[in-house]
Amino acid sequence: GMQVSLIPHPQTPGPDIKISVTVGRPRRQGLSLDYEITGDIADLHIPGWVRWSRADELWRTTCFEAFIARPEGGYLEFNQSPSGQWAVYAFDDYRQGMTHQPGVEIRNGIREQDDGRLQVSGVLDLDRMNLGQGPWRIGLSAVIETVDGAISYWALAHPSDKPDFHHPDSLVLELPPMELA
Repeated sequence: GMQVSLIPHPQTPGPDIKISVTVGRPRRQGLSLDYEITGDIADLHIPGWVRWSRADELWRTTCFEAFIARPEGGYLEFNQSPSGQWAVYAFDDYRQGMTHQPGVEIRNGIREQDDGRLQVSGVLDLDRMNLGQGPWRIGLSAVIETVDGAISYWALAHPSDKPDFHHPDSLVLELPPMELA
């Protein structure tokens, strides 16, 4: 996999943590995402475990996100909460035509937490998405809420003066096609 770091938006500097994401393509149409926060975990509001299930509005508190450009235009948005809840949406264009995207499942989900570390990971099964061989263009981000209710916005890149994970220039990571052995 490829390891990258998220940075906070300048307007929302956030708590004293580091967020790294390891991204890979374990199968031709699979995307593995392993988010890890290290640092002052005790300062964070981390949703308690619920179960692996679909849910909406996960971005209202601490949540990890990924955006995947579609070859025909538009993009997918994936949300994964430390609660185990997750969601996938499809957009036709920039913030336009949002629909629930059925047929995407999360596999091998993991949540681990100790004093200085939170790890949330899983593999997105994208078989039905027809994303092609790629390279895939993706954006990675996180919403972080502290125990006092302050929210910071973290991403690979912040192309606009307000936090905007949907901005086309936020999808800065090129994930090469899986090497077929």
